[in-house]
Amino acid sequence: MEKETSFINLVEQSIINNWDLNALTDYKGVTLQYKDVARKIEKLHILFESAGIQQGDKIAVCGRNSAHWAVAFLATITYGAVIIPILHEFKADNIHNIVNHSEARMLFVGDQIWENLNEEAMPHLEGIVGLLDFSVLISRSDALSYVREHLNESYGHKFPRNFRPEHIAYVKDTPERLSIINYTSGTTGYSKGVMLPYRSILSNVKYCHEKIRLQPGDKIVAMLPMGHVFGMVYDFLYGFCAGAHIWFLTRMPSPKIIMQSFAEIRPRVISCVPLIVEKIIKKHILPRVDTHIGRFLLHVPIINDKIKAYAKKEAMDAFGGNFLEIIIGGAPFNADVEAFLKKIDFPYTIAYGMTECGPIICSSYWKDLQPGSCGKAASRMEVKIDSPDPQNVAGEIICKGDNLMLGYYKNEAATAQVIDANGWLHTGDLAVMDNNGNIYVKGRSKNVLLNSSGQNIYPEEIESKLNNMPYVSESLIVLQRDKLVALIYPDFDDAYAHGLTLNQIEAVMEENKKNLNVQLPAYSQIAKIKIYPEEFEKTAKKSIKRFLYQEAKG
Repeated sequence: MEKETSFINLVEQSIINNWDLNALTDYKGVTLQYKDVARKIEKLHILFESAGIQQGDKIAVCGRNSAHWAVAFLATITYGAVIIPILHEFKADNIHNIVNHSEARMLFVGDQIWENLNEEAMPHLEGIVGLLDFSVLISRSDALSYVREHLNESYGHKFPRNFRPEHIAYVKDTPERLSIINYTSGTTGYSKGVMLPYRSILSNVKYCHEKIRLQPGDKIVAMLPMGHVFGMVYDFLYGFCAGAHIWFLTRMPSPKIIMQSFAEIRPRVISCVPLIVEKIIKKHILPRVDTHIGRFLLHVPIINDKIKAYAKKEAMDAFGGNFLEIIIGGAPFNADVEAFLKKIDFPYTIAYGMTECGPIICSSYWKDLQPGSCGKAASRMEVKIDSPDPQNVAGEIICKGDNLMLGYYKNEAATAQVIDANGWLHTGDLAVMDNNGNIYVKGRSKNVLLNSSGQNIYPEEIESKLNNMPYVSESLIVLQRDKLVALIYPDFDDAYAHGLTLNQIEAVMEENKKNLNVQLPAYSQIAKIKIYPEEFEKTAKKSIKRFLYQEAKG
């Protein structure tokens, strides 16, 4: 992989070298080998060409993770068109807006998404193609209608003696050429289109290869949405270029489904958000270690070697027992859960990044990762802390390098707000950096709370402690009338299973507040608790939409 300079060439070589290996599998469904993927790509190229799609034209794809989602993506970029992956969690009006704003000429769409869309709201599309079987759902072109009806016939004419590896000859990409426009899962308004060039995708895929050496045939479970760049790169693009066998869960990845599928598939590398790891560790690992003390093991300074070995085995088995490393990203990780995983030598690492860097900014191999850190600057990236004293005073993380985007599509003003005149991307995240280059994220600059005495309060740090207290599922810290208020969604299932009433749950939360305040300096202590009856609303990458709760009434 190191010798290659073109991302498309990596795709070509992987297909040719792994021709007879399994490539893409829908869990409990169809499996495509690399040669099957190649044939489907060729058929879609015939479809594009006949429909008048040109290199540089935009093609959108929106649906749950699936083998055909991956095929549509690969067919688009290997044709020379620009892919527009759209998160399937987006509302219909946002999908309509992205399709129109990106000037997409064709849309691949999953059945569940298609039911809620209005084709009249996307007047510039020339065709809408279903991901289930690549049937044409809407055609505004006689050429598109004709070619879809005669696709197998056209394919047979083009390759009369079977399609073979030597027939593969995809377009050649260049480093600055636009490959992907990825619309961010913004918390307010419409999303911004991040323009990622081929150098960004290649650099990210190479970084994955540098840190984890997958072998052809190794298995990956793609449970992060591929419409988000974290899952797209770590699970799909790197996995495909490495000749891996990628499995798609095709449904919401609950802890139960994850544990069931992982036990069967036994993936070699795992990428996920912190919430999944935290739930599995808290609900399925700690109680198995010891029913009575499992809840409190997170706070025990030293764990008995026998308990430690047992806990590690249980945790490894929960994720299939065959993985080299779990990469956790997309949101802050609970500090106490992280400390527990460190104690039992669990192979996890933290990846810090953002869509604008496709996505990697910082990461480290799990054995090198320092507790509480998200690692060091990734290969081909420079990272600095914009602070007069980066080791002691938090400042904004700024970065530049091969991973950096070209800018926001059709939005020069927004681009200028985040990329300065010297080419540094301003992330909006606050952190400190030790003298070895390890980055310790404190929180989002826009989330920092400033009290009347001028103290900066990082709500994420308080929430991390609170989320690990009895019967707390998730929490938000807000500042109201110069007082800190903790909004809590309790783990009702666990509480009720232990016989607690609602009044008793409220009493536990008050006790949690007292115990939490003991751990906090006077200026950041919690004045009030407010219980929420349902989960907080989140973005597609599982970050809580904080702006919805700032004015919550107690």
